[in-house]
Amino acid sequence: MHIHFIIHEHFEAPGAYETWGKHHGHTLTCSRVYKEEPLPEKLDDIDMLIVMGGPQSPATTLQECPWFDAQAEMAVIRRAIQVGKMVIGVCLGSQLIGEALGATFSHSPEKEIGKFPITLTEAGNANPLFAGFGSKLAVGHWHNDMPGLTPQAKILAFSEGCPHQIVQYGEWVYGFQCHLELTPEVVELLIAHSQSDLRRAGELRFVETPEQLRQHDYQEMNQALFSFLDKLTARYGG
Repeated sequence: MHIHFIIHEHFEAPGAYETWGKHHGHTLTCSRVYKEEPLPEKLDDIDMLIVMGGPQSPATTLQECPWFDAQAEMAVIRRAIQVGKMVIGVCLGSQLIGEALGATFSHSPEKEIGKFPITLTEAGNANPLFAGFGSKLAVGHWHNDMPGLTPQAKILAFSEGCPHQIVQYGEWVYGFQCHLELTPEVVELLIAHSQSDLRRAGELRFVETPEQLRQHDYQEMNQALFSFLDKLTARYGG
């Protein structure tokens, strides 16, 4: 299986997604747009497109961030969905999926940085791909915004601070506002590039300190992600 990542910043790394892909011997390629690497022109040999997060938003312009072309990325996402590829968006990536399908992103009610529980909705509990999540699961968060909803979209999970944590846009298309891919190494990268946000840990109820972030165990959420990916790819391959 061939997985292609769109990576917006080096500190928004694939983390556990990459671990899972390597464990299964899949072919992993990427477009590191912060290094001006091109987006994929052909999707024929790509099975799964994973669009990672970043400090940008779908409204960020090329003038504001010269290496981030939201319109070009949304065009790739639309093509991947149209030809039936598996498409996963993480944080910014989830917002770009919604935008690509005509659903406008919005600000989340709360800024969330840390490890907090998400709760599966009725639709989430009914989706067999999420059987490994339980009704509640503590996962990583690092966001201000959330994805929009198309008429066909299903909200699969929410948190106290954000109502759109996991969204299913189609049979093979999922947006994760939350970060199940976090590892201690990725968290250290994010901490180093989020100092202004982390200074608000004392005033915002869903923003943790660097010390709290370092104390968490991220393995349970990683295992839940692996379970989802195993089930998704088995169904897709079948």
